[in-house]
Amino acid sequence: MLPMLIQLLPKGTSLVKRLLDILITISALIILSPILILISILVAIFHGFPILFRQERPGYRGKIFTIYKFRTMRDSFDKSGKPLPDQKRLTKFGTFLRSLSLDELPELINILKGEMSLVGPRPLLPAYLPLYNAEQARRHDVLPGITGWAQVHGRNALSWQEKFDLDVWYVDNQSIGLDIKIIGLTLLKVLKREGISQPGQATAELFKGNPPKTSGKDADSQY
Repeated sequence: MLPMLIQLLPKGTSLVKRLLDILITISALIILSPILILISILVAIFHGFPILFRQERPGYRGKIFTIYKFRTMRDSFDKSGKPLPDQKRLTKFGTFLRSLSLDELPELINILKGEMSLVGPRPLLPAYLPLYNAEQARRHDVLPGITGWAQVHGRNALSWQEKFDLDVWYVDNQSIGLDIKIIGLTLLKVLKREGISQPGQATAELFKGNPPKTSGKDADSQY
């Protein structure tokens, strides 16, 4: 089953980084298999079926793929049939999964398929693609990751601009040594449960685009 999933060298990564991704991912799937089975059972009990949350995300060069996560919310709707806000659908068990990033474990499948890497800018929503400026769009010059430079510097506690700046910094400075450092820092962050969400949000506020640039004349008129 696993050999059929594995793409050996997808675009957006190096051979050494890809080999490291495959080695760590297969090892993690084997070692964590009892935990994955247990979480799957508990998700079915607390959230029902399907067990996995699937959503389209942009990957390398903006190519769309389907990301996999454990479900952390119930399918709850208001009287008109519209889904309730995320904060009201997120369960205590889902919050626990998110606090330890256990909901992200199915993304190991995305890594084997060559759609993601262990380390890289997080894959966000397709709706954000036309909202990026040219510099921010460079975050798609590499494969997206389960964790990244932005995640170990504040995760969802950061502003969007701070996240994008850190993502682009990673693109320009990526190396195997840096990836190993990020993986180590990620483990520490997970244990400390830092930056899980923004205040009043289930995760983070939606990105609505960059503020318009203010000309010098307009800026002076504000004072």
